[in-house]
Amino acid sequence: MTLNNIWVFAQVANGAPTSATLELLTKARSLSSNVTAIIGGDGASAAALGEFGATKVYAINHGASLPGVAIAAALKTVIDGGETPDLIIGATESSDGYTGTVPEQIAELLGLPSVTFAKKVSVEGGVLKVDRQTENGYDEVTCALPALISVTAGVVEPRYPSFKGIMAAKSKPVEEVTAADLGITPVGWAGAGQKISNVAQAEARQAGEIIEDDGESFGKIIGFLENLKVI
Repeated sequence: MTLNNIWVFAQVANGAPTSATLELLTKARSLSSNVTAIIGGDGASAAALGEFGATKVYAINHGASLPGVAIAAALKTVIDGGETPDLIIGATESSDGYTGTVPEQIAELLGLPSVTFAKKVSVEGGVLKVDRQTENGYDEVTCALPALISVTAGVVEPRYPSFKGIMAAKSKPVEEVTAADLGITPVGWAGAGQKISNVAQAEARQAGEIIEDDGESFGKIIGFLENLKVI
């Protein structure tokens, strides 16, 4: 089944989309011919998204770091102003924040079901089917659409853009918006709900205790484990 519209959250590292983002676009294009991408930064960082199949790109130039909940609110605002998505795809976590919560926060704000840690994604009969990675393997999950998923590495094989895709990307629209356009002020530390009160050097690692076996050493080991409340 082909979906009408898919949104992809893009990640940037060193001013360019990450390889994971380009893999997400590849997966999105396998499910829909209409793919909208959102990326942080200016229009220059968005060019590669069109090369890998994005039909429209929103570049959010916020100019400073934002907390996860503010990022979620900004992305929701952009989605509300665009074409209604059948499916939203994001990575599990960003390469700088590592909170792993933004996709789920967006799903909550949009009122959509969310499936995390997706390693395989397909759509059959209007139903989203996901293999959700777990510590012991994976769970087979079904979900009604529209929905939001966050995927793990390897959900699709990476590829290189075609010459046709590179040329077509030059004519694809890129809409630049700022944090102020999305109602987010102030940004950076001025708008943060927390502050760094102190930075200290980590304590040097202490030398371990060497226990020589004299026939009664097990008592010391048991005492050590009891002190740690392991037993």
